[in-house]
Amino acid sequence: MTSPAPTEGIPPHEFRQTLGRFASGVTIITAQDGPERRGMTATAFVSVSLAPPLILVGVDHRAGMHALLSREEVTRFGVSVLSATQRHLSVHFSGRPGPEEAVSWFDHEGLPLIGGSVAQLVCRKAQAIPAGDHTLYLGLVEYSRYTDDDPLLYFRGQYHELG
Repeated sequence: MTSPAPTEGIPPHEFRQTLGRFASGVTIITAQDGPERRGMTATAFVSVSLAPPLILVGVDHRAGMHALLSREEVTRFGVSVLSATQRHLSVHFSGRPGPEEAVSWFDHEGLPLIGGSVAQLVCRKAQAIPAGDHTLYLGLVEYSRYTDDDPLLYFRGQYHELG
């Protein structure tokens, strides 16, 4: 039996400001929606386990990606870790207004990933865990590839690069 989620705690603005001091990489979560490729910027991404290889990504209930990943027939999703040169893709997939960006998509066994990124993962959806206003999607990594390029970082609400 699990206890209900706490409804008290620090205010959302304070929580966001505090955790903004934690530098993170920037990822694009991808999935196939019929004939359409879909993507969403996410910094709520973490490695969970080496054996088996598991990752976790948090998706806001209001995000279109949440509705897509919640579908039973959507069994896999991709994760592309953006390079320092791909800031524009983070902005594009966060849904902020701006010019349409050309996305260098590539597919791995029918799953869309972002070309030119530092790393790509293909994950089988292992578990969906409700967590407040997000759902945590646990993914079993079935495929990965990576480069030695520098990643895009996010810290205190701004993009940064190593160095």
